[in-house]
Formats: sequence, structure tokens, C-alpha cells
Amino acid sequence: MSTITTTTPPRSAPSGLALRGPARVIVLQHRRVLWTAGALALAGIVLLTASVWWNHGTADTYADSGCSFMDTSPRCVAAFQDMLSHQAWLRDVLRLTGIAMMVLPAAVGVFVAGPMIGRELESGTHRLAWSQSVSPARWLLAKLTVPAAITVVAVPALSAFYAWCRTAPDTDRPAWYDTSVYAATGTLPTASALLAIAIGALAALLVRRTLLAMSITALAYGAVALTLGAVRSSLWAVSTAVTPLNATPDGLPGSTLFVGSGLMAGDQRVRGETCYQDPVPEVVDRCLADQHITGTYADYHPASHFWPLQLVGTGIVLVLAAAAVALAFRVLRRRHA
Repeated sequence: MSTITTTTPPRSAPSGLALRGPARVIVLQHRRVLWTAGALALAGIVLLTASVWWNHGTADTYADSGCSFMDTSPRCVAAFQDMLSHQAWLRDVLRLTGIAMMVLPAAVGVFVAGPMIGRELESGTHRLAWSQSVSPARWLLAKLTVPAAITVVAVPALSAFYAWCRTAPDTDRPAWYDTSVYAATGTLPTASALLAIAIGALAALLVRRTLLAMSITALAYGAVALTLGAVRSSLWAVSTAVTPLNATPDGLPGSTLFVGSGLMAGDQRVRGETCYQDPVPEVVDRCLADQHITGTYADYHPASHFWPLQLVGTGIVLVLAAAAVALAFRVLRRRHA
């Protein structure tokens, strides 16, 4: 009589990419929010792509019509107005998308401060995780790592797609220094989201209240963003155009961020309104001669300064984020050592 033996196949080792431990729990807890955020991002991508293609198709149709903007025939006027309306639509969509990208870091920080950390601290459910061989430091690390990992993958992709749409042909695009464009492109959006995550975690640990932590995060991040926006033009040395007195200015290069202007007395700068407060030309000329005015100057940032300004601003934001994370772990150790 033969004996049949069965063997259980060995379990495969978990994949290195599989989430385990606290990170897996966090993703499962907030999967609905993550799916909703992904669906909204996908809807925005579809809308922006459709707007770009629609605008490009209208421009091609106008180009193939043989009309020009000086043609006053009803057919050409209608085609030209149709093209302009599509360009205006795309410009508005790009501006709204840029505003959404500006708000995105604050939304991420508020989510971390509220549903992800603040709610657990307020309800006391964090003790359950800490009682299951998960230390407070590892718990906080998971709370920071999961949104940070999603941020460094998703935000650069969204920012790059927005930049591509903005530079698409036949696009009446906002300037690079426009607030909604500057904050939505380059490296700054990702750094801003990481800063908001750090501020959200710190606020939640300090106040241990969901709504209060969310409010503090939004206000703190908004204050940092406004401050950086106010000093943005001083983060990198400006270019200067000097025009001799009574000479016709050549004008600044296209797509430049104007910073300021004034008068030159040799190599010294003089306030622009020094000699122009009196409306009498003879008085103005005498004042210019007395002040030894030799010309005028204009400070500006050309388009080539986009990346230097971005990288300096990104560095500042990342330093602030690192400081907030270090302070968050210190608060955690002092309260739950």
C-alpha cells in the first residue's frame, strides 16, 4: 500500500517593492483619499491635454484657411476670433492649473496634519500601533515617508506635464515669472510639498488636535510661501541695463521680470523721483545737472534667471523642511520617550 505525501510549496519572499509594516497600514487606511487624489489629478491632466489639442487644432485650421489678422472678410474675422477665444480658454486653464499646483502643497500638509497624524493623536489610536512593536519614532517615520514618497514621484510628473503644456505651440502662455507659473514649475513645487508635510507633522505633534493642526499648517505654510514670494527677486543677482541721459532706451529683453529703476550719477545710484517732482522742464534739467546725473538704470531678471532663482528658493525650502522634521522628532522624543 503506497503512501502519498504532499508537500507545501515554499512561500515566496516578499517583494522589495511591497509595502510592509506601518507604511502598508497607512496606505490601507487612506486608500480612498489616495484614489480620489489620483482621480482628480488624472481629470486635470485630461482637461489640460484636451485644451492644448483643441487650441492647436484651431490654430492649424486658421493657418490653413489662408486668412490673416488684417483680412476683414466675415469668414476670416470669425476664424480669427475663434482662434483667439481658444487661446484665451487655454490661457485660463493654464492659470487655474498653476493655482491648483500652488495650493497642492498646502493640501498635502493639511492632510498630514489632520487625518494622518492629528486624528490618531487626538483619539489615542496611536497607542495601538506603539503597543505592537512599532516604536514612536518608526511610527512617525512612516507617517512622513509615505506622503513624501508619493510627493517626490507625483509632483515632479505633474509639474513637468504642466511645463510641457505651457510651452506647446500656438499657446498664449503666462510669463515664467507669473506667480501661478513660477510656483508650479521647476523644483519648487516638490520642495514646497515636502515642507508642507514637515509643517503638518510638527503642528499635529505640538497641538494634538485635528482641526487646530490643520489650521496651523495652512497658516504656517501660507506665511512661508508669501514671504518667499516677496523676496523672490532678491534671491539672485539682478541684471542691469544702463541708458545714458537723453538717449532712447533700448528696452529690456523679452519675458523679463522688472525689479526697479532709477537715476545714475556716475557710478552711484540716485532715487528716480529726485529730480522729477517738479513739472517745470527747466527745473528738472537744472536738478539733473546739479546732481551730476549721467543716465538711468533698470534692474531686471531675464528668463535665464529662472533656474537660479528656482534652485536657491528650493534650497531654502528644503532647509526649512529638514528643520521642521528634526523639530518634530525632538517633540516626539520629549513627550513619548
